[in-house]
This record gives sequence, structure tokens and C-alpha cells, in this order.
Amino acid sequence: MINEEIIKEIIEKSNISKEDVVLEIGPGLGTLTKELLKCAKKVIAVEIDEDMVNILKNRFQNDNLIIICEDILKIDLNELTKEFGTIKIVANLPYYITTPIIMKLLESEYDITSITVMVQKEVGERLCSKGAAREMGAITITTQYYADGKIIINVPKENFLPSPEVDSVVIKLDVLKEPAVKVSNKKKFFGLVKAGFSQRRKTINNSLSSFEYSKDEVNEALKALNINPKLRAEDLTIQDFANLSNYLEDKK
Repeated sequence: MINEEIIKEIIEKSNISKEDVVLEIGPGLGTLTKELLKCAKKVIAVEIDEDMVNILKNRFQNDNLIIICEDILKIDLNELTKEFGTIKIVANLPYYITTPIIMKLLESEYDITSITVMVQKEVGERLCSKGAAREMGAITITTQYYADGKIIINVPKENFLPSPEVDSVVIKLDVLKEPAVKVSNKKKFFGLVKAGFSQRRKTINNSLSSFEYSKDEVNEALKALNINPKLRAEDLTIQDFANLSNYLEDKK
């Protein structure tokens, strides 16, 4: 990142205050870390690269910085929240593991209030898609279930050196205190969502029939809920999926 104004904008729109404990994932050389330390109560930096950890330790002599050399996907963040309380996430995520990291943060239901991260533009659009839209995928519904997401900064590729092949965005996921929809069986709900998007070209009655319900059961549910069986998964809202899941589960 060669545009310092974007770093400042990330900090500003993260709404970090001197009361906040911030978890930074993949701090690298500490460009974002430096700014976070100016406004947060404490920064916990998780970095997997030992060489980078040594650089960070030499660069920052700050009692408000805790550096952990570990893979974020292997850490139990409950231990951190027990010690430090509620945390906010701010990070420039490694693009190749963006989705696993965000899904871990959301699905594990840690004591996190917000997740502000830079991601590939296409991924950000999918994560933050609203309503029924072609950008939607199973990950969109999962994100909507746990958080209210929005794109807060557009970051063209020219802001990096060397310039990558793709543009980026910064997204902010405000974690909900309660799930966005009520479902009678969480596992079945997400299974239904996954089935719906696993064969995107198929109509919803055909794609859902590949899950664990017969086509007749699916069609009955669609009719009862006034959902057109010729629609595709991307045409349905999270509430549609919740209604379908609840109806099918209750029928059992």
C-alpha cells in the first residue's frame, strides 16, 4: 500500500477509540499497526511469518502492542476475549485466505463487535451484497446471518506497488447481537443455502431437491410460501431461505 490516505481512512471508518482492543491479522511490516496504536487502547497483532514478527518487535517498543506469532485460523480467540474483553478486527487480509478467515470470525461467534478488512473487490461485493442480486452466493447469506456488511472504501489497484491485477475494497461487517433471521434448525438452514447455490443455473426447486428433501416437498414449501419455483438461489433473500428451512423442518 503506497497511499497513506487510505490507511488513515481505514482507521477513521473503523471507529476505533481509546476504549477499544483491536485485533490486527497479518500486520506485515506494521503500516496499519502504526496508525492503530495511535487510537486504540491495545493492539493484538497476529502474524504467521517469524521474520515479520521480528521486524515488528524491533520497530515497535510499545506496551500497548501484543504480537502473536501464529496462524489466525488455528487460534481460539475466546482466550483473547476472556483476557481482554470485546474486540474489533481491523486488517488487510491475505487475499488467498480471505473467506476462511472471515467465516471463522463469524461462525465461531467470538465476542467481536466489528470486522473491518481490505479484500479483493469481487469478494467484497459478494460478502456485502444486499437483497437478491447476482453477486450473491452462499457466503453472502452466511455473512448476512451474522452481520450487517457494507463496502466503505474503494481501493483501485494503482494504490499498491507493485500494482496487482485486481482492485480492492475495504468492507465493514458490524456483527449482529442476534442472527438476522430466526431458524428452527441452524444446520439445516445453512445446508439448504449451500444446496441452493451449489448449482446456480438450476431453478430453486431443482437445486434444493439435491439436498435432503424430495422435489414434491420442495414444491409444496415454495407454493405455501408464495415463492416462484422457477427462481434461482440468487433471486431469494435470506428471509426466503429462512422461511423455506423452517417450513420444511416443521413439516418433518
